[in-house]
Amino acid sequence: MAKIKQERLNQTILKEITNIIQLKLKDPSVGFVTITDVVVSNDHSYADVYVSFLGKKERNEAGLKALNRAKGFIRTELARSMTTRRVPELTFKLDNTLEKATRLEKIFEEIENS
Repeated sequence: MAKIKQERLNQTILKEITNIIQLKLKDPSVGFVTITDVVVSNDHSYADVYVSFLGKKERNEAGLKALNRAKGFIRTELARSMTTRRVPELTFKLDNTLEKATRLEKIFEEIENS
């Protein structure tokens, strides 16, 4: 039961942060960002927010810095939209899953063609 509640909280925060970034955040250096996952700690005091950016690697670093600069604003907006007693402290992290999958795919192709 607790695991279901935790997953529901993760998904709610993901949806709310996505809306805040798309509709309320006015920083152009964020660029086109996708929130890929949110993992909230068991005591709900911290949340790791995994993001990916469209574009080159330099774009990733600039976007991540912009999100970390705006995390106070995002957390305040999140508190306004949520009904939970505690809103977690946000930490934005780069999601490298797509890069890893692409790299593995290339390795498999090389093995297959050998």
